[in-house]
Amino acid sequence: MEKAPETGIEESSSPNTSQDDHKQWIEAQDDLKRRLITEDDFSWILSEQNEEEEKEEVLLRYVGGVDISFSKEDTSVACGTLVVLDIKSQDLRVVYHDYYLVTLTVPYVPGFLAFREAPVLLELLERMKKNASPFYPQVLMVDGNGILHPRGFGLACHLGVLADLPTIGIGKNLHHVDGLTYSGVRQLLETKENCTEDFITLSGCSGKIWGVAMRSTKGSLKPIFISVGHRVSLDAAITIVKMTCKYRVPEPTRQADIRSREYLRKHQTGMSE
Repeated sequence: MEKAPETGIEESSSPNTSQDDHKQWIEAQDDLKRRLITEDDFSWILSEQNEEEEKEEVLLRYVGGVDISFSKEDTSVACGTLVVLDIKSQDLRVVYHDYYLVTLTVPYVPGFLAFREAPVLLELLERMKKNASPFYPQVLMVDGNGILHPRGFGLACHLGVLADLPTIGIGKNLHHVDGLTYSGVRQLLETKENCTEDFITLSGCSGKIWGVAMRSTKGSLKPIFISVGHRVSLDAAITIVKMTCKYRVPEPTRQADIRSREYLRKHQTGMSE
């Protein structure tokens, strides 16, 4: 299924919200944005360096990924999926997964994807928390953007603030904000083809850093777009993504995507209203 620039839903989903709805979304988004934290704000550490000094610290181990797949026959039918990987295992083993099959009533409106998708993903996190799972994610990768967004507050930010959870935005398409263009990014990647650095900083015309475009597989000019979601700095986000990449898309969101599409194929027939 061809996805819209932000993530996960067809462009053909036409908005039919009223002006009042749209105004309320803007106000709600602005309110949540005031609570956004774009620096490291977590208790775990990323490596075992200085182990003796940091033996009291908790290492990052459980990295979650979320994605939503939509039915080709009816784009209101969706399957949200949450997976958690143990990044300390050699094969990035999936230690937890859950699904939520729903019929959505909120339409896709550019810039406001979170109002359609976040409730589904929040339900999955709440289920896990209520069940006191020992694998609750220390950080969550979201198939969607963080601050790399027309209003500077994409799905990863929205979800992170509401769940009070460190989040990272993983975009497969680029929002053309602040002068950033996909062709411009491609040109920069081509000039760095023989460079050891595998990412370029996405700095807009204003000078603001929106995220990075990263080649997660060697020689690829088709990058992923990493941006801050909530409570994680861009540097930490890049490090975590590199730790979890086997293919172009990091394994947490890749597994969530694969499993959500498979679950949807198996269970959407006869789904209750």
